[in-house]
Amino acid sequence: MKVEFDLEGRGMTSRRTRMRLIARLKEEGIVNPRVLDAITQVPRHIFVDEALSHRAYEDTALPIGHSQTISQPYIVARMTELLCDEMPMKRILEVGTGSGYQAAILAHMVEEVFTVERIEPLLSRARKRFRALRLDKISAKLADGRWGWPEAGPFDGIMVTAAPDQIPMELLPQLNEGGRLIIPVGSGEAQQLFRLTRIGDQVEKELIESVRFVPLLGGTVR
Repeated sequence: MKVEFDLEGRGMTSRRTRMRLIARLKEEGIVNPRVLDAITQVPRHIFVDEALSHRAYEDTALPIGHSQTISQPYIVARMTELLCDEMPMKRILEVGTGSGYQAAILAHMVEEVFTVERIEPLLSRARKRFRALRLDKISAKLADGRWGWPEAGPFDGIMVTAAPDQIPMELLPQLNEGGRLIIPVGSGEAQQLFRLTRIGDQVEKELIESVRFVPLLGGTVR
């Protein structure tokens, strides 16, 4: 029986190579030990095409097909840290499953992860990775992420991994009181990462830093 994913890795995907990435993330300011542990535990090389696996532990975004990318490890770590710092998170929604890597990291941080993806071939491949890693706390579905997953909410946090021109207001009611939304906003290369916190009927908005993401598109692709 063919083993589809090499979870352990070797050579450029070995644990030693992963630890060099962790050292770089620390140098770049990632300090949350749980985030660093999650990135240590999740084998990023199975979330990229085999031809690119030797670059999996570089701190860079990589193509995953369908004009999509797997985010650079620093951005994954930074967004996870922004979402999970300071308050316990139990139920998280991710908009934009992509390769599945960010959802796998979140599954090491919280009790339940809900993730939506608009491109069916990417979602199918991500589900296979989740099964290989036995991440049964992740629920995934094909959907237009601009609408979130209202029937599964409310959530303690929402992370959007593609950039809309404006914040989708439909996502905010899906947050619990005190819940956070981490989202890149902007078109072209002029994007900013924001953290929004729901306080009653109000939303606190915090600008984090400049980022670069693929656009958040509507509809689904089969």
